[in-house]
Amino acid sequence: MINTMKRGAAAWAAGCALLAAGPGAAPAAAQADPAEPDHAHAAAAAARPAILPLRERAAVIDAILEERLDTVMPQIMREEGVDLWLLMAREYFEEPVVESMLDARSMAARRRTILIFFDPGEGRPIERLTVSRYGLAGLFEPAWDPELEPDQWRAVADIIEARDPDSIAINTSALTAFGDGMTASQYHALLTALPDAYHDRLISGERLAVRWLETRTPSELALYPDIVRIAHSIMARAFSREVITPGVTTLEDVTWWYRDEVSRLGLNVWFNPSMGLQREGVEGILRGDEVIRPGDLIWTDFGLSYLRLNTDTQQLGYILRPGETEAPAGLAAGLAATNRVQDILTSHFQVGRSGNEALALTRAQAIEEGLSPSVYTHPIGAHGHGAGPAIGFWDNQGPTLRGAGPINADTAWAIELTSFSAVPEWDGQIVDFRSEKNAIFDGETVRYIDGRQTELILIPSDG
Repeated sequence: MINTMKRGAAAWAAGCALLAAGPGAAPAAAQADPAEPDHAHAAAAAARPAILPLRERAAVIDAILEERLDTVMPQIMREEGVDLWLLMAREYFEEPVVESMLDARSMAARRRTILIFFDPGEGRPIERLTVSRYGLAGLFEPAWDPELEPDQWRAVADIIEARDPDSIAINTSALTAFGDGMTASQYHALLTALPDAYHDRLISGERLAVRWLETRTPSELALYPDIVRIAHSIMARAFSREVITPGVTTLEDVTWWYRDEVSRLGLNVWFNPSMGLQREGVEGILRGDEVIRPGDLIWTDFGLSYLRLNTDTQQLGYILRPGETEAPAGLAAGLAATNRVQDILTSHFQVGRSGNEALALTRAQAIEEGLSPSVYTHPIGAHGHGAGPAIGFWDNQGPTLRGAGPINADTAWAIELTSFSAVPEWDGQIVDFRSEKNAIFDGETVRYIDGRQTELILIPSDG
């Protein structure tokens, strides 16, 4: 766990106070045991935490950014053994790392924004410099006077020469977009300005980029339960008679209800919400303008963006037939099988273990238990499909380059997977029981942020 400095502690307090502010706030959501296995679907909409106005959101975002710069940056630079990290972005062409470092009032990089982090060693604070015409909310020390040195890259070279680092990380990566922000034109400009003696000190900042983006701070971990609870509350309304009228409502109708509702709340989604259904006697998953009918198993995938954190959650529901009070036992058993695959996967989380290793261990154990799994778990946080190792892909259940990286502590995850089960009541039809729940790995334990689904959401068909 990151040791929070004084300013980070103040940021945490400010962020939590602001999140809890206002009528309708539900601080109990953040205090609830995130290991609790069941999510109270029926009460979720009523328990939705307050959504902050934009001014207060900005205060939370900036407090967390300051905490991250004060705590995460020194840790990752020293653990990765990097002396200087150089980042650059151009207006409307922001790379992921620089974009995450813009304060809440900076909608984009200004002209060319160059950021430099330098570790002077001996435990001294990391220098944070901005070699840009405009400052950055007081979080970085301005280090360029265009009147004295009109050439911005020459100013960068002067800073590097003055500090004489042994290693200079720049964001180039063949593996991940998160670490590939240095464009060819800007790389050429850097080499032109930088003395030849420093060229062989340039290294990839890929690992720094991934670790910066994947690591969650105490403030972010304190805020995440309410953010996921907001997402769950929206999903609970989507899977209710308020939105779905069996025999009338289409899957596409629900998708656009999501979009309108999120817009009404002043929030954003990071992908178009997905809807699908499986039906007795029909192979595969139906989508689009298909009408939702009694007896359908419905599925949704929804991702919310709020306070620069993202959710990625899936739910399953069942449309009760007239006279039914519960779903067929085979459907309930299918969801239970998926829950078992989740348990197996999370038991194999271990610091330093690769995503590929976790995938192989999970599949071997699940198959030995007679399950039919498909795992495609991924990090979440600053991005919905976040930085860090993948644990399988839906179209590739073997090792991949993107799964070769290590699982680290203080990371957030979408525990996304499925198991395929035969449903006796549907004449042995094979059904896909998809699930995705958000969780935190603290280095020892995986804990669901706002519970996980262990029962199908039941939607009556007769009022």
